[in-house]
Amino acid sequence: MPEDTIFARIVRGEIPADIVYRDDLVTAFRDIHPIAPTHVLIVPNRVIPTLADATASDEAVLGRMLRVAADIAAGEGIAQDGYRVMINCRDHGGQEVYHLHLHLLGGRPLGPMMRR
Repeated sequence: MPEDTIFARIVRGEIPADIVYRDDLVTAFRDIHPIAPTHVLIVPNRVIPTLADATASDEAVLGRMLRVAADIAAGEGIAQDGYRVMINCRDHGGQEVYHLHLHLLGGRPLGPMMRR
């Protein structure tokens, strides 16, 4: 399992990031190439390469990722108008870093999920 992803290095404090939340299970930080006014990545502190690699023992961290996304959305002032949470999985899903991560996007109308 890849333990030295860029996100793992951020979690360990080896790479600076704009951390917006951290606890024993997850870390959330601003994307350095945002595609929306609010673009926060929420990652498990332990490397899980993809959502497909998550097991029943990961349910607590998966739930925490979603709860933290909702809390950050409220704190960022985007909860009322709405926001998007997105997880890309593997190559066809557009995953670029093989460390499970949730994108929290908002702050403007985001349009359709995909173009036809």
